[in-house]
Amino acid sequence: MKLVTYKNQDEIARLGILVGDRIHDASLNNNRLPDNMAALLNQGEKCMDAMRELERLIMEGKSVDAGLQISDEVLLAPVPNPTSCRDGYAFRQHVASARRNRGVPMIPEFDEYPIMYFTNHNAIQGPGEIWCMPDHFNKLDFELEMAVVLGKKGRNIKAEQADSYIAGYMIMNDMSARTLQMEEMLLNLGPAKGKDFSTVIGPYMVTPDELMNLKVPAKTNHTGNNFNLQMKCWVNGVLVSEGNTADMDWTFAEIIERCAYGVDVYPGDVIGSGTVGTGCFLELNGTGLLNDKNFKPQWLQANDVVEMEITGLGRLKNTIKAVETDFSILNLKKKTAVS
Repeated sequence: MKLVTYKNQDEIARLGILVGDRIHDASLNNNRLPDNMAALLNQGEKCMDAMRELERLIMEGKSVDAGLQISDEVLLAPVPNPTSCRDGYAFRQHVASARRNRGVPMIPEFDEYPIMYFTNHNAIQGPGEIWCMPDHFNKLDFELEMAVVLGKKGRNIKAEQADSYIAGYMIMNDMSARTLQMEEMLLNLGPAKGKDFSTVIGPYMVTPDELMNLKVPAKTNHTGNNFNLQMKCWVNGVLVSEGNTADMDWTFAEIIERCAYGVDVYPGDVIGSGTVGTGCFLELNGTGLLNDKNFKPQWLQANDVVEMEITGLGRLKNTIKAVETDFSILNLKKKTAVS
């Protein structure tokens, strides 16, 4: 199934099911179904089964509503208020390339355990405009990723069972303000202001059964589902990034295993894969400069259009917009005292 959160004619966020190119309201068609994604995820598999039955009825022409044409204007983030949002670091190619471009060797710990960080679950967005402050435009970047949303509560989940906790898959664009990110990471606390202004997911959530025909083996010595899904990103209509989810070294099952160690994970938790190889300007610019000293780096600018596509997960489109202000936290830095 493809599930969405959308705005109805009264501008109210509603849970919908996408059949073909039309969105059908869940609770309008079945008053036993919830009207929002959080409730659906919390009610578990029986509720998902009821949604599948609704999908069947709609496909048979038995919907009580005519359905709403899918468009970026009505779509919100499929999980608009996640209980948390973590981001992983699953693609070795991206990590190795980024480190090579900085002149440092590949870190061996990458192959020992998966890692993740928490990002701002209150800054989740769907298709549409991304509003950025002046400091964000100082090396503003996209990151092409896949994400999962959990559908069950769990703790100390082993990787062998972790895929059963996944309710669905989505495209993720982990927006990054690189100057802010690089500045604050000098203090060894990880991404913060460089990441917390926007994380985009969408355009819809796809349930795992839709991808099983594209399943491929996990990498050697790894555990969990993996899929052959092409990943692409365009900026202003120009293809800038291309990869495949099959290149994930750490699976979502292994990332979930680490996330849930000694702590509860909840329905509605969103977890990103991390950036695919070639999946951001930071990596692309570094590789370009390494190969050609005259290479001209590219960063996102106001009014740029970013489009991401993953096989089976749809196409996610956003337009970068600039807030009209001169407020800058980079200008608030204190001068270092001379000892």
